[in-house]
Amino acid sequence: MLFVGLHVFFGLCLVGLKFVDPFTTGVQAQRRVESWFASGKYQKKQTWMPIERISPQLQHAVIAAEDGRFYQTYGIDWQQVEIVMQESLEEGEIPRGASTITQQLVKNLFFTTHRNPLRKVLEYTLAPMASVILGKQRILELYLNIVEWGPGVWGAEAAAKFHYGTTAARLSRDQASRLAACLPNPRRRRAPAMNRYSAIIQGRMDQLGW
Repeated sequence: MLFVGLHVFFGLCLVGLKFVDPFTTGVQAQRRVESWFASGKYQKKQTWMPIERISPQLQHAVIAAEDGRFYQTYGIDWQQVEIVMQESLEEGEIPRGASTITQQLVKNLFFTTHRNPLRKVLEYTLAPMASVILGKQRILELYLNIVEWGPGVWGAEAAAKFHYGTTAARLSRDQASRLAACLPNPRRRRAPAMNRYSAIIQGRMDQLGW
């Protein structure tokens, strides 16, 4: 019953998020609580931008870096899951990775960065629901506006200002690929230093026709 109740609740939240921008997220709340026990002042930096005012270069770079089959799947990339599972079994490790942008959006919106089995199960069941309810463009818009891009830095507009002193709309291809390269570890990585990985991302963009 609890599992069903959670799905109903999150499903209703997703319907609302199709039309209304969230004022906070699970991960943002997590960072706020963590700041209570850390030195220094925490200041949330976030300015919401519609997808039309976010550089296509950044949209493409993030897809190339995080979820190359974003437009071909319905929230879960089972092909990539199978590859990761096989590699993990061969190496004797617990399977991890293969999360799509939709799964990451669900995690950021409703949960925290802490790993636990229930969260992962909910990610896998909620991601297809989010894909149907929200659609690809809204998923990408939400993700680019709420994802973490540095200490207290949330979303593309704040990231562009923090890392490059510009706006999300004016990001170049190189800047966009470097910002995308920060996403696996956004609180430690800085875009200007992401030389090797940004080049890999640009190569993936070329392969995808961008």
